[in-house]
Amino acid sequence: MKFAKMHGLGNDFLIFEDNGAGTDWNALSQILCCRRLSVGADGILVVLPSSNSDIRMRIINADGSEAEMCGNGIRCFAKYVYERGIVTKEDMSVETLAGIMKPRLILKENKVIQVSVDMGKPSFGRESIPMNGEGSAFDEDIQAAGKNVTISALLMGVPHTIVLTQDIESLDTATLGPAIERHSIFPKKTNVNFVQVMDRENIRVLTWERGAGFTLACGTGSCASVVAMYKKGLVERKAFVHLAAGHLIIEYLDDGRVIMTGPAQEVYTAVLSEPFPHKQCTS
Repeated sequence: MKFAKMHGLGNDFLIFEDNGAGTDWNALSQILCCRRLSVGADGILVVLPSSNSDIRMRIINADGSEAEMCGNGIRCFAKYVYERGIVTKEDMSVETLAGIMKPRLILKENKVIQVSVDMGKPSFGRESIPMNGEGSAFDEDIQAAGKNVTISALLMGVPHTIVLTQDIESLDTATLGPAIERHSIFPKKTNVNFVQVMDRENIRVLTWERGAGFTLACGTGSCASVVAMYKKGLVERKAFVHLAAGHLIIEYLDDGRVIMTGPAQEVYTAVLSEPFPHKQCTS
């Protein structure tokens, strides 16, 4: 099986083209994403035909669960299908479980150097996130890992929860991340974004991703974080999100849509040996 290793600001993926052989992608992701014991990645992206878009993308997390959408993943996916001639449009449509996404490619010498994606509109209702309880999903106090934490939640293709802090390093994020992800208030779990506002056009974000743990970058999380900070009156509609390996540009438009712009990088292509190791990660 051929695949490509790609990343968006360090959020890395293995991209496969579905050959119709009935591959169990969920099980395969648990095996191949295991770092040190296998290839290693945050998840698998699968290229599939679509009946209502130019192409379809499946996103399988490292733990084998399926995600509705992935912001860094879709930039890598768009670069992959364009540079291999699977989709020849610079403005393409990609079917996902979160709806149809519309990447726009930024090219240099016919190579994709950046991708701008219309991520659609966020949803703030508890039912859509989903989040138990009543009233606003913003600025709610919960108990997580034995601590009182103020959270704000929204749906940005996938559920995201924001924890605003003056200093990310001062928080026990390794304990709070999984505790909030699995909190009973979130029936389908949640991604957790720790956000530090630098000024009105710059924020830092560290994301604990549902089904993957800490990643170096999260596209939907960056979008959700800017939207949440804008609604709190702390940033402008356009902001730079600073991540471990670079930054994304997020624009929260007047009509409610969110535009994400950032790089995608192909690292290598390879052929998976068969039979491949069948040991899954234990953590």
